[in-house]
Amino acid sequence: MNDMVQIPPREMGVRAAGRRTGLVTGASSGIGAELAKALAARGYDLVLVARRTEPLDALGRELAQRHGVSVRAVRADLSRPDAAGRLWTEVTAAGETVDVLVNNAGSGLHGLLWEEDPDSLGAMLELNVMSLVALTRLALPGMVRRRWGRILNVASIVSFQPGGPRMAAYFASKSFVLSFTQGLRAELKGTGVGATALCPGPTRTSFEERSDLARTPLYRWLALTPARATAEAACRGMERGRGVVVPGLATRVLAFAGRYSPTAIALEVNRWLLTPRGKR
Repeated sequence: MNDMVQIPPREMGVRAAGRRTGLVTGASSGIGAELAKALAARGYDLVLVARRTEPLDALGRELAQRHGVSVRAVRADLSRPDAAGRLWTEVTAAGETVDVLVNNAGSGLHGLLWEEDPDSLGAMLELNVMSLVALTRLALPGMVRRRWGRILNVASIVSFQPGGPRMAAYFASKSFVLSFTQGLRAELKGTGVGATALCPGPTRTSFEERSDLARTPLYRWLALTPARATAEAACRGMERGRGVVVPGLATRVLAFAGRYSPTAIALEVNRWLLTPRGKR
């Protein structure tokens, strides 16, 4: 087996007949880990996917013990081409039936586009866009055949913005996720399968540090939403069949402002919000 996808031979917890299974990507921390916890609390068996196995194993043991569900940890780097297809092959070969697909894995780059590393830029777009679409395409035939399933795609509040100076490619990738999910939702009408886009605002995770956003006014001055609250809102919205979930009043205000403000003004505001202040 290659080093990109690895399914450990053991499974944590006991799988019960008739229990549904959720697959969560980017489940090692942040919103992904909280989404896994929310699904486990609702009685779902889980397949947890991320690049780091240690936190997945720890989370899997915790959820299996606390909720009595079965949890399988899978190591995969979905920023690599063809990783989604290989992951799906491994998961289905292990006998998993995916009833809920949570496409949470994503990354962001902060800086001027012409200064970005081309490989890092390509990996971000592969992760945020291509792997998300590929996994959705692979999960849907079984869901449609069973006439039940849920797709939860994690977009962002920036999906409603006309663009993000210093994060142009990231903003565009999240706009794609929202548009893709809304179009897919219309395609799925009458099939018993639902599609929901989660559009969180600034959330208290490690994302801001990895993408150098911690020094920007966006993250320094705006209140950050706890990842747990975001995950709970997402699961409630998905269960109720909502097409778009925007957690929190402040986030909904930002979404409205981004969509209906004049483009030139919104772009200048975003430029100011995304320009780092102070030292690293």
